[in-house]
Order: sequence, then structure tokens, then C-alpha cells
Amino acid sequence: MRSFPPKAPPVGRQAEIARLLQSVESRGEQRMLILLGEAGAGKSRLLAVADEYARGGGALVLACQGSEAESRQSFASLHQLLLPVLPEAATLADHLRKALETAFGVAAAEGPSDPMLLRVAVLTLLTDVSRRQRVLLTVDDVQHFDRDSLEVLSFVMRRLSAAAADVHVLLAARGQTPPDGVVQTLPTMLLGPLTERAAAELVDAQPHVPTGRTRIELLRQAGGNPLAIIELCRAAASGGAGVLPGGGLPRTERIQELYAARLRDLPEVTQRLILYAAASQYEDLDTVMAAAGAGPDLWAWASAEEAGLVTVMDGRIVFRHPLARAASYHAAPAYLRQQAHRDLAAALTADPARRAWHLAAACVGHDESVAAALEDTAELAERLGGFFAAGEALQRSAECSPVTADRARRYAKALRAAQNAGDPSWVGELYGRITALTGDRDLLGMAACAAGMALSLFGRQREGFQVLMSALEPDPPGDDMTVVALVSVLGAVAFQSGLPEVGRPITALVNEVGAGHRGSSYAELKTADAADSVLAVTRSVADPSLATELLRGVRRRPGSPQPPLDIAEMTRGIAVSGLAFLADESDLCVESYRRMQPVLDAYGASGSMASVLTVTATTLIDTGRWAEADRHLEMTGSLAAVHKWRHLQVDAEALQATLRALRGEAASMPTDQAWTAVALQENRATHARLLRAAGTSAMAAGDFDAAFRSFRSLFDEDGTAMHYFLSPRSVADLAAAAQRTGRQAEAKHVLEAVRAATGERPTTRMTLLMHHAAALAGDPKDAEHHFRLATVNPVGDQWPLTRAQARLHYAQWLRRRRRPLDARPLLATALETFTRLGASGWAEEARAELRASGVATAPAQADPLAELTAQQRQIVRLAARGLRNREIAEQLLLSPRTVSSHLYNVYPKLGVSSRNQLRDLFDDL
Repeated sequence: MRSFPPKAPPVGRQAEIARLLQSVESRGEQRMLILLGEAGAGKSRLLAVADEYARGGGALVLACQGSEAESRQSFASLHQLLLPVLPEAATLADHLRKALETAFGVAAAEGPSDPMLLRVAVLTLLTDVSRRQRVLLTVDDVQHFDRDSLEVLSFVMRRLSAAAADVHVLLAARGQTPPDGVVQTLPTMLLGPLTERAAAELVDAQPHVPTGRTRIELLRQAGGNPLAIIELCRAAASGGAGVLPGGGLPRTERIQELYAARLRDLPEVTQRLILYAAASQYEDLDTVMAAAGAGPDLWAWASAEEAGLVTVMDGRIVFRHPLARAASYHAAPAYLRQQAHRDLAAALTADPARRAWHLAAACVGHDESVAAALEDTAELAERLGGFFAAGEALQRSAECSPVTADRARRYAKALRAAQNAGDPSWVGELYGRITALTGDRDLLGMAACAAGMALSLFGRQREGFQVLMSALEPDPPGDDMTVVALVSVLGAVAFQSGLPEVGRPITALVNEVGAGHRGSSYAELKTADAADSVLAVTRSVADPSLATELLRGVRRRPGSPQPPLDIAEMTRGIAVSGLAFLADESDLCVESYRRMQPVLDAYGASGSMASVLTVTATTLIDTGRWAEADRHLEMTGSLAAVHKWRHLQVDAEALQATLRALRGEAASMPTDQAWTAVALQENRATHARLLRAAGTSAMAAGDFDAAFRSFRSLFDEDGTAMHYFLSPRSVADLAAAAQRTGRQAEAKHVLEAVRAATGERPTTRMTLLMHHAAALAGDPKDAEHHFRLATVNPVGDQWPLTRAQARLHYAQWLRRRRRPLDARPLLATALETFTRLGASGWAEEARAELRASGVATAPAQADPLAELTAQQRQIVRLAARGLRNREIAEQLLLSPRTVSSHLYNVYPKLGVSSRNQLRDLFDDL
């Protein structure tokens, strides 16, 4: 059985690889496929994966690559493709052998050639070879095939589709559509740009990984193109800030070589226009032509468009490839690049923001006028929504500042923007510059605020706590709003860490903030509503028992006018969402986030969003909005990968695993790497989410001992919550696992500790959870009393899964006491909820209980997988995804022989006769 190629597969192309390998294995029309995409999309690498895979399976691989230099030579490409099997031509009939030898110049022509004879000769040759060995033809850059070769190849492909020959064909070509001459009915696969997450993974896989805004800007410039990512990383390694706006564009010899010939062949006026377009960062056509001193005619662009460098349309110039712009910029000497920026600045008198950037690009050394212009640009960018752009402008402004105090002040403002943009590495770079420049407590406080949050996102909670406290004690900043900002970040660190010593100073620090927090210079806190909401959620992080009362104080009455969605209102909305989560007002938590999300996206406020991403995901799961939770977690995972938010990456994985387990999916545990990606002892919120995911997965798999161990680990030996807020919300899960394993006494001990810690006025949700736990693990004589209290309050319907679980457990208790009539309504309601949510495992348990209570339930849709063991279901699912036996064996730590034996035994049970039919058994592949 073949194995997967030893070389690591291309990042982010798993679906494309699966389709390629399916084509290598398939019969009929699926044996042929053409890959399309721009240069650098990874077509050649995917063909190499297919080649290695086919060779590993014993196939003969005939590979060739079209060459522009040979595109005018008849049959050059066909000769390259067939060269390994030309000795086999000796077995062909004489007239076919002569046609082949004549086309390749081996034999002299004896009169006019018959094109059909050559085509039949190639078809016959490949068919004969395929009778002994499967054949794979892989053709790269087919757009450069000579015309004669392409005609023969197209003929052969049309005939192969109807023949019994075991010949498979994979083509690759640049562009969005198959090139002229290729069979137009051929199945196509378009390689688009990598997703943000995959692009970030590819960046992180490079030998020299860029950091800070270099990394984010590199991802933006590359646009998801793998080759661009690799080359820009190489440029960043050699040139540092050379990939950044204002610092020039990246330059490497390889980038130069890619486009040097095309640029040299352009007319002088076109080269000038291309330089100005590259320097402009995609300015509009009118601006570029005016700055370059060109007339209104577009003829000068024609040669650049023909060379494939740019497209001119809709009044703009767009470079066809991310690397083309870099090469075009550096093809000109430095003095011409400087002049281009000066000319562009002169042409942009009506646009001060873009003008300032071009002045900065032309600036050598310090220039206060340029620095001031960039600072004004940053303020405009922040007002219009764009923290990343504001941070870049402020950093460049600081670099141009001749006075040290101005430089420090501008770096501090850049730091705030970088934090709002969500870039911890960039924050770290700027923090080091500020601390080296100034001793001003307000500036250092502002810097510590961003640095503390950055360290938290990196999973370094204790270090973040120390940075924040060093700015607060013993000499706090003079600006109250700087103190509010610092304490709010301290609250985020306290919640994520779960460490008592981090949350302990918060209340006293908040109490020291005077009532004068009005009219702040901080855009995020300029309104009283924003400042009050931030203080309220910070108090509640320190003491969640205050959350309900404080939420009432900041919650707007229904029907009250809504202020404009600016930065301050965004800050308030985020605070209210977090406060609602702490108060167990789940619907308000989701509603507030939904209202803020468009603003957060518009401002590029990833950093501001970070604190509520997992909060919102948890609430979406708890309130039964699972499809929305899927989308939200995918977005969270992508943001976390791009910005390297380490603990958020693990949080997203843990919540995704929890959701899979709730749906009854197999193999839903978080990966082993998730447990070691951050220091869990100082990231207790993440640890709690991982333990909940592990416990829920074990429950879904029927391993109640493992489930109890995971849920029990959420609490210390004496019952103290490992995480003061998240752990208690799993007390009912712990009790359910305890009841299945006969450990009710231990669960009761934890429940008593939770009840004591929650206080006299727990939230409605915690009250319901504690009643549910008490019914399962408390005094048996009080079980029905607690079951009723856990299921009767209508407010509990906003948490449909936990409400349905409580009803199921109550009904099971009733049925075992010979009260089936009382159990039936509870079971029917629970079954409807489980079915609606998609919680298949829970639904099946409720259905079985309903049948046992004497109700003839509608038969569940026949599930052919139901008779299989859990391991067999895993094997079948992986086989349906296209994995070979050895690949399945490696994933499940089995032998290939065991996998083969299982598949042989389950085929009759599933009613299938081949591997290709397995996919039809699953709706979610």
C-alpha cells in the first residue's frame, strides 16, 4: 500500500491535494484535471505531490514542463513527455513507429506526414504501456506547449476518456481559464490565494520568520500567493524593514530576476510609468500619469499589459502579481525612486494623507514637517477607521521626528494603534523604543498598557502583570484615563490567568480613579458611557458577583437613542458584551458583540476584539447558535494564526473540539500540541476550556471515567475552582459523569465548594446548574426537588442544551422509579431540542429512553455506521476522505494490515463494494 509523499505537503492546500490524489486513483473522466492559477500559486508543487504519490503506488510518471523558448519548435514538448517510453515504440506497427520517429527527427521524412498517424501512434503507445503499469502524465506550464504537441495531447486526452487504458492526466497552466488548444470540457481546479490562516502558517514555516508589522504587512503584500510569501520572507530576512511602506519595497536578486527581462524590454516612457505606479502603491491612474508627466493617452501602458506586468482598468493600475510591483520599483536607481515619490506628493495636494506618505518615502533623515503631516494622517486614519494604517503613519512620524520628546510621544501613540490593530509583536518592538527614550509616567503607562495586553495574547500572563503593575505602582500616571486603560488590561490578564494575585489589586485601583474621567483625550474613552462600562467590566472581572448589578447601571433602556458607532461606542459595546458574559446574560452578550462586529472589522480593531472572541464563541455554543459558532471560531482561529495570539489559538481549538463532541462526532479531542502551546499554569482560562473539551469528548465517546477525571481537574482537591469563573460552569457536567461512575460523593463535595464560592446571590444560570448538579450528586431524597428547580424556570430556555440535558436526566430518574408517564413529556421536549441543535449522541440517548418509556418513536433514519465500533467508524471516515490505508494507520497508530482487515469486514455491513462509495455515507465531508 502506498504512503504519502515524504516531503511535507503544501500548506493550506489539503482540499486540492485530496482532489488531485482522487484523480490519480479514479476511473473515467475523473482521471483528468487541469490546475489553473497565477504564477506562484503552487501548481508545480501540487503536481510534484501527485507525481510522488503515483510513483509510490507503482505508477509510471511521464512529466514535462512547457518552455517558452521551445514553444515554436514542433513536437518539442511531446518529445520531452514521451522520452522515457520511446524505446517502447519498437513494438508499434511499422507505420505508427515511423510516424513517431519522423515527428521527433529520429527518421527522415518520406513525403508529407499524416497528422492522424502520429496521434494514433501516441495513443497506442500510451495504451500499450498502461496495460503493464498505470501511467500518469503531468504537464506543467501547458500554456507554453508548442502548438503541434498540444494538438496531439488534446487528441489523446479525448480518446483516453472513452478508452479502457489506465492513463491519468494532470495539467497545469497560468491564468483563470484553460489556454487555447486544451480540451475545454476538461475538469478544472482553480488555485486561489491561501486563506489568511494558511498564509500565516506558511510565513511561520520559513527559515527566517518576520515579526511585528513587517509580518502583517508582508501578509498583506503577498495577497495569499505562496511564492510571494516565500520571496518576501527572504527579502525581510535580508532587508528588515525594507518590506514596509515608507521604507521601500522588498528587494532580492530572485525577485529582480523574475521580472528583469520583461522590464528591460519596455519602452523608456513605459518604464517610467511602471516605476511611478509601483511607488504609488496602486494610486489611481490619473495621479500616476500626472505625476509622471505623461499625456492623457494610454498607449504607453500597452507594452506593460502585453508583458503581463499590469492591468489598466476602471481608472486604476493593478500589478498582476505581488512580486511584479517590488521588482518594478527596484529596477530603477534610488534617485529616480526618490523623485517619483516627490512628484507623486506634488500631484496629491488635495489628499494630505497620501501626500504625507510620499513625502516620508522621499525623506532622508529627520524632518518635522513630514513628521507632523504623518501624525495628522494618522489621526484622520483613526477617525475614519484604520488602526493599522494609523500605527504605521505614527511610527514613521516618530522616525522622522528630530526632537526626542516628540519621537517618544509619537511612538506611544503608534503603540496604542498597534495594540488596537492586534499585533503583539509590533507592540513589543515599539515598547522597547519608548522605554529607551523617555521617563514620562503617562507615556510609559500608555506603553505598558499595550505591552501588557501583547504579553497576555502571547500567553505570558505573569510577565504582563509585572509590566502593568510597574506602570501603576508606586508612582501611577497622572492621567486618570491612562490608569483606567491600564486597569482594564489588568482585568483581561486576571481573567485569562485565573491567578488570584493578579486580580487582587484591581478593586483598589479602580476605587482610586477619580470621578473626573470625562472628556478624555483617549478616543476609546472619550465618553462617560465608554469609561463607565470599562470600569464596570473590570470590577466584575475581579468580583463576578457584582456583574449583574453593574450591568444594570450601564445597560441602556430599550428604545433609548443609539449614539453613532465610533471608537468610543465600540469600546462601550465590547465592555457590555464582556460584562453580560460575567452576569450570565447570554443573549445580551451575543447581541452586543453582533452590533459591534461591523465597527470592529471596519476599524481593523483586531486587538480590541481579542478580549471577547472566546467569550462570544462560548456564549454562541451555550445558547445553541452552533452554525454561527462554527463561523465565529473559524474567524477567531484565522485571526489568532495571523497575529500569533497563542492562547486564543488554543482556545479556538478547544471550543471547536467541544462543539464537535456535543454534535457526537468521533475523535473530537483537542490535539496534543494544544496542551503544551502555552503555559497552562498561568493561562487557567485556556486550561479550563481544554479540560471541558476533553471531558465533553470523553462523555460523547462513552468513556465516563475519563470524563470524570477531566471535569474533576477543573477543581482543586478541596473543591476550589481552578478558574474562578469558568470552572463552576461545568459543575453539572461533573455531576453527570460522577453519577455514571458512582462518584457522587466527590462531586457533592465540589458542589458544596462551588455553592460557597458563588455567594448568596448567584446568577440564574449558576442557580440552575447547581440544582442540576445537586439532583444528580446530592442527597437522593431531594433529587426531584432539585430536578424541578433545574427545569421549570423559563429563563433557562436561553441555554437550550443544558436545559435539555436536565430534562433528560430528570426523565431518566423518573423512569427508573417506574413513572414513565411523567417522563415522556420531558423526553419528547429534550429529544426535539437535541435534534434541532444537531446533538446526535444526546438525541439518540433521549430516543432510546422514550422507547423504553413505552412511546413508539419515529424510527431514526437508518444509519449504516451504527453497527460499527468507534474505531471502525474512524477508519471508514478517513477512507471516505481519500486517505490510503497506510495514512490511516499512521493517524490511528495501527498497522496497515489492521486497517485493511477492518475495511474488508465492514464493506458488507455498509452495503458498499468499493472505497469510492464510502463518501456517500457522510454528509459533512
